[in-house]
Amino acid sequence: MVNESGKPEFWESAFGEKQEMWGFEPAKSAVLTKDFFVQKSLKNILIPGIGYGRNAQIFKENGITVTGIEISKTAIEMARKHYGTDMIIHHGSVTDMPFDKNQYDGIFCYGLIHLLDSSEREKLVFDCYNQLSENGYMVFTGISKEAHTYGQGKFISKDRYEIYDGVNMYFYDRESIHAEFDQAGLFEITEISENQPFFLIKCKKGDN
Repeated sequence: MVNESGKPEFWESAFGEKQEMWGFEPAKSAVLTKDFFVQKSLKNILIPGIGYGRNAQIFKENGITVTGIEISKTAIEMARKHYGTDMIIHHGSVTDMPFDKNQYDGIFCYGLIHLLDSSEREKLVFDCYNQLSENGYMVFTGISKEAHTYGQGKFISKDRYEIYDGVNMYFYDRESIHAEFDQAGLFEITEISENQPFFLIKCKKGDN
């Protein structure tokens, strides 16, 4: 993941101090997305903000080739230690996409887009959509206004707050999801509860 300014320091220190801070079990959203991608017979996917790879392994185990993007060198080293060196992980901020010229069958972006400001979110959706192959799918998770942290911390802008030092969060509702994803083939919004209430946002290239 990336802090909203795109600087790696926050995530370097977070991964350095807390290491595998989310454990090794994949997120519920990753399991659901894996099922969806397998059903659609996707072969290669991109995971922006891959972290130390806990959400990547479940795709690899199902025969899907995974490419990642990660801002933290520490997290990339952890991913290689735990999940092998056969996975390409581009080192850098998702705000600097694209990192390659590949087209992907699928893109899974977990717990990342709500950390960006409005122009960065718009660019991320656009960049991901551009790297999808025709009829490819992309799935994002975005934090919901139903989260207990909504409205907490320092107000930055509409529905966006500095929750704690260095982490600004944008909270979604269905209206804002439509505003940001309708032009990117949005076809399904699902509410899902993880450690926080999220929206699972599904888009398809070629249908809009």
